[in-house]
Amino acid sequence: MGSQNNVVWASAQKNWLRWVVLCGVLAALPGCGGHPKDVLTPVADTSPQSPKVDMLITTTRTRSTVPGEMFTGERALAPAFADITVSIPPSKVRKEGQVAWPKRLPSNPATDFATVKADDLNVDEAKRWLRASVRKSPDHSVLVFIHGFNNRFEDAVYRFAQIVHDSGVHSAPVLVTWPSRGSLLAYGYDRESTNYTRNALETLFQYLAKDKEVKEVSILAHSMGNWLALESLRQMAIRNGRLPEKFKNVMLAAPDVDVDVFRQQIADMGKQHPQFTLFVSRDDRALAFSRRVWGDVSRLGAIDPEQAPYKKELEDNKITVIDLTKIKSGDSMNHGKFAESPQIVQLIGQRISEGQTLTDSHVGLGDQILVATTGAATAAGNVAGLVLAAPVAVVDQDTRDNYATHVGSLAGANSTHPITTRDCDQTRPPPSCRR
Repeated sequence: MGSQNNVVWASAQKNWLRWVVLCGVLAALPGCGGHPKDVLTPVADTSPQSPKVDMLITTTRTRSTVPGEMFTGERALAPAFADITVSIPPSKVRKEGQVAWPKRLPSNPATDFATVKADDLNVDEAKRWLRASVRKSPDHSVLVFIHGFNNRFEDAVYRFAQIVHDSGVHSAPVLVTWPSRGSLLAYGYDRESTNYTRNALETLFQYLAKDKEVKEVSILAHSMGNWLALESLRQMAIRNGRLPEKFKNVMLAAPDVDVDVFRQQIADMGKQHPQFTLFVSRDDRALAFSRRVWGDVSRLGAIDPEQAPYKKELEDNKITVIDLTKIKSGDSMNHGKFAESPQIVQLIGQRISEGQTLTDSHVGLGDQILVATTGAATAAGNVAGLVLAAPVAVVDQDTRDNYATHVGSLAGANSTHPITTRDCDQTRPPPSCRR
């Protein structure tokens, strides 16, 4: 058995080296590296006519020393807060549903998403921001967004800004961002980071429940962020005996949640729970990968809502389902359909602002939707996972940034040559070096 493992490991190393060489060649080509990173250094507002989205950030990420990054993918000992304003370029230069990442830095507010304010806040300043923003909302409401797997801090900020603007929602926008390393290989780390953030998110929910200025709370979660949202709501319901009535809408987009666990979470919340809207897609390949990782149990975001036992269970719990399976996607993973279809994003805004029911009749088939926050649930820590992920490293900069770390860790477990400190002596070291 040991000799077989050695053969597999040797083959994996050979494949990895082949991809690293190819990646090095492709990295020299224009555009291979993707858009610039660390885009959160504020720029002058040279396009005052452009719309602005001002949001409150609450995070369990560690503060970064890198200019323009603000927060890393590592875990902080205590939550932190920030006030960020993103300028959205005019509609004539940006398609609705898309984030217009800058092609170079500094960002140009006339053509790019651009950060025009990025201030750190303490907890009292965060409360004052929330109070003032809620008072500006027509219905004194709050929208909480929880991102999914494989998201850098800036990814979550700009995606939420796009959703808030394109949905037309008037609620006070609050982004909850948990420690994701922004790597397709960091699935296990990201999953544990959601568990690490549960208490912090429940604390936020408890504060919103008690704040008399806040009349209504809506929650939008994507992918792995749904696990964090549901677990925090469950904790709150158990602690308080029930969920507050002001928690009106919880929108679960492509939830990477075990369907059996979801049944228990809903039961633990009791009869008084929010109106759940579930976005599913049976062709979601990221959730198909995740299903294999978690013992071949269906993921909530990939069920067929018309089949037993799901149909009756969804009806019994009065859960509205939006089936996006037939909507075309420009991405092979089909994991982020909810965010980049103008129709779906606008329906989210209607759901939040007007309490309208979402139905399939509003969804135009054939929409060309790019993925919002892709997440391949490839498990790091085994040879097969690394070999599967190697081709991704060719075209994905974040995967290249983290690939050596995972290979080194696996090599350390299988040989006497673990990753060394030399791997941290880089201009952009892997996240494990940035503690």
